[in-house]
Amino acid sequence: MDLVPALEEPLKQSLKSVLGPATAKVMAEHLGLTSVGDLLHHYPRRYEERGRLTPLAELPMDEHVTVVAQVADARLHTFASSRAPRGKGQRLEVTITDGSGRLQLVFFGNGVHKPHKDLLPGTRAMFAGKVSVFNRRLQLAHPAYELLRGDSEETVETWAGALIPIYPATAKLESWKIGKAVQTVLPSAREAVDPLPASLQAGRGLVSLPEALLKIHRPHTQADIADARARLKWDEAFVLQVALARRRHADAQLPAVARRPKPDGLLTAFDDRLPFTLTEGQRKVSEEIFGDLATEHPMHRLLQGEVGSGKTLVALRAMLAVVDAGGQAAMLAPTEVLAQQHHRSVTEMMGELAEGGMLGGAEHATKVVLLTGSMGAAARRQALLDLVTGEAGLVIGTHALIEDKVQFHDLGLVVVDEQHRFGVEQRDALRGKGKQPPHLLVMTATPIPRTVAMTVFGDLETSVLDQLPAGRSPIASHVVPAADKPHFLARAWERVREEVDNGHQAYVVCPRIGDEEDDPGKGAKKSAEDEAEKRPPLAVLEVADQLARGPLRGLRVEVLHGRMHPDDKDAVMRRFAAGETDVLVATTVIEVGVNVPNATAMVIMDADRFGVSQLHQLRGRVGRGSAPGLCLLVSEMPEASAARQRLNAVASTLDGFELSRIDLEQRREGDVLGQAQSGARTSLRVLAVIEDEELIAEARQEAAEVVAADPELDNLPGLRTALDALLDEEREQYLEKG
Repeated sequence: MDLVPALEEPLKQSLKSVLGPATAKVMAEHLGLTSVGDLLHHYPRRYEERGRLTPLAELPMDEHVTVVAQVADARLHTFASSRAPRGKGQRLEVTITDGSGRLQLVFFGNGVHKPHKDLLPGTRAMFAGKVSVFNRRLQLAHPAYELLRGDSEETVETWAGALIPIYPATAKLESWKIGKAVQTVLPSAREAVDPLPASLQAGRGLVSLPEALLKIHRPHTQADIADARARLKWDEAFVLQVALARRRHADAQLPAVARRPKPDGLLTAFDDRLPFTLTEGQRKVSEEIFGDLATEHPMHRLLQGEVGSGKTLVALRAMLAVVDAGGQAAMLAPTEVLAQQHHRSVTEMMGELAEGGMLGGAEHATKVVLLTGSMGAAARRQALLDLVTGEAGLVIGTHALIEDKVQFHDLGLVVVDEQHRFGVEQRDALRGKGKQPPHLLVMTATPIPRTVAMTVFGDLETSVLDQLPAGRSPIASHVVPAADKPHFLARAWERVREEVDNGHQAYVVCPRIGDEEDDPGKGAKKSAEDEAEKRPPLAVLEVADQLARGPLRGLRVEVLHGRMHPDDKDAVMRRFAAGETDVLVATTVIEVGVNVPNATAMVIMDADRFGVSQLHQLRGRVGRGSAPGLCLLVSEMPEASAARQRLNAVASTLDGFELSRIDLEQRREGDVLGQAQSGARTSLRVLAVIEDEELIAEARQEAAEVVAADPELDNLPGLRTALDALLDEEREQYLEKG
């Protein structure tokens, strides 16, 4: 954020004399740190007090830990092994203690000599390694260590502070080595350029940036840490919000064609056909969208709505308004299954209004075309012709819409469904097909907490649909503990049979496909628990076979997955939608947009392998008609595990916004921001988007005022420099393209 020449110096040079080029290489490859400035912004994760030892009693399994403790006992054993058959093998066992518990360290072979000399009873040191279990006791095998004694000047200097910083580290680079490197470059912190306007810094009582960097890396008291974090949090929130405010300001300057619907045109004819009335929420959001479409700069709006809240209808009305005004509208869907589904439901909702240019087409009708990568050459040629002549007012497609060959007559609106699945470049390419920038409506059924929306989609205005249309049924969700209570799983299959006997249908969802190309680990969320379990995730092909021959024998069972030919996928979905299939065993291809009101039950196998928002999305596929929905989350995870707690949370609420908070609290914000920021490494180091809600809202307000007064930041060179550092190329593009 600061990067003046001293802070731009490559670590290779600045650390040459202290830790050597190999350390600089590890920092670059494993931690993404290449310059002095990067290292100064690699903040400690926590601090150890010299006088208080880390609780050994609370060590997490399978994690890389750093502990401060005292050697209680050290013993050298000799043993015979295949490598040392004459009893010459050596093993050093060292017991360390911190008052709360004891931990065994073990060293083998030639690696015993140095620790045998260093780790005498009474010695205090920092130890780092991976916690494992041997003979039912926790141990660290071959840990790295750093003695804590005050006899050499360097050690005294390094650990002079009362608080020892513990840095986010990797197996290849221990925390104290990072600490040594930081101490080497810390004097450069005094040259950091402060990005905050002086009045803002003074008004909020924040310390200067150089002071914050010195205090976060070498604090003497807890108050030092609090001061530093308060300042660094504010920087992160403010600089990001300035970037977004500048984006909004630039968008407001772009020209666009205002699109107002005709009083008695296509939209009116469509509304008259609807067999139901719009919900209050749908009406309100539609008004916001129509207001944006009527202006002469491009709409940039995010439409968030619970699964099944009727977003597609709102988007379709916006598209029809644009067609009324003489333009064309494109809807971009992430998968072929979803594009075909949208095309089907749109043409069904529009009836003869979708038959423009055909016999029997209504007076205001337009043509609705589908464009996907797997279409036949003749159908594709006709679709392209309909777009370039303007014959087709609406087009629904996958990223095939983005190809160079696709030309529009007058593209006025782009609707992107499930925004998080599209790269920035794809959205931008489609927007570039308008004569002037088209209006943009982004839809997501993954609810996003307000602060994340402000941080990630801060350049978009946000509309929320939070009420379900009349006629939607509640969904009961339960966790099925398959390992603890196998009879619960047997009961789950009985429940599926009961639903089918009552004339309904069911989904069974598995994490992977199960054919030869399939990688057992692919798509599964890896966690320590998964690693411990070692079993590959359940696969569609295997489960479908077992069910058809076992508990669901006699029912019509079919499979659906992403590697099937598009025509086969569509045929399977059509049969399921027509009620010709009882149970569909599928991967997450059904996660978004698939609408079969007669499907009332869903069983999700290995549910712990899916994320919270993904489970919520999947569950939204049932209960779409008048009959109540049932979702069973099957897991073999033990009751106390974090994975089971996550599933319990999903089972306990249907509120997507509540679940998105839970999801975010259980993950690092970087995952959320990284995904939305086109994969760029998140800049959030001390800011927590859930905890710091008020701070982010205040930073947004301040940023808007600063940008309104000085859009180019001519009077704030420090802030400009900070923006340049935040917006590495990838992020710059992300924000540029919105």
